[in-house]
Amino acid sequence: MTHDWLAAFLIGLLGAGHCMGMCGGIASLMNLGEMPSKRSWLNPVFYNVGRIISYTLIGGIVGATISTIAEYSGVNAPLNWLRLISAIFMVILALYIGRWWAGLLYIEKMGQHIWKHISPLGKKLLPIKHPLYAIPFGFIWGWLPCGLVYSMLTWSAASGSAAQGALVMLFFGLGTLPLMLFIGLSTTKISQWIKSILFRRIGAILLLLYGLFQLYQGVARLV
Repeated sequence: MTHDWLAAFLIGLLGAGHCMGMCGGIASLMNLGEMPSKRSWLNPVFYNVGRIISYTLIGGIVGATISTIAEYSGVNAPLNWLRLISAIFMVILALYIGRWWAGLLYIEKMGQHIWKHISPLGKKLLPIKHPLYAIPFGFIWGWLPCGLVYSMLTWSAASGSAAQGALVMLFFGLGTLPLMLFIGLSTTKISQWIKSILFRRIGAILLLLYGLFQLYQGVARLV
């Protein structure tokens, strides 16, 4: 499963443009708290720690739930189908990142009903008055409806265990970390470059090729 962790890391890195669009505005709020400027750089760091913890937790929950169902049912066919579904999600994600098809937005809307009950908890923590408060803030906003996260959760579902599901999401979160930190630290030029259509489409093509390869492997397992 090590190759899945590496792939999850690369997907997080390549999909960072989408993360910036979804969470960039939130990350920029980190330094609006009433605190000395010399500590303000800690806000985006701890925010991302909380965000990655939330990804890891839900990855473990999803991995444990699906693997338990497969174990007690005595069949592995559901996991094979989930691997196929995860490959399809990867293709949809690539098409969205490349701005060729926005079908991923329909998937993101599925989480809006839950998110409207969770988001007020995060807003209560603003302004961030101490860097440690950014950890629970990031944990809450890690549940923001995001097609990229949902795509990776299908990998966690097909991983076969709680530990593997958690590791997939952990490495995905680590992949998004460098560029999300750039946002929080206001590196404008880098942010503009990452958001450029050229960067998005290079990443999208790589994801599309990987998704098609996984799709091929998924079909081969079921034949």
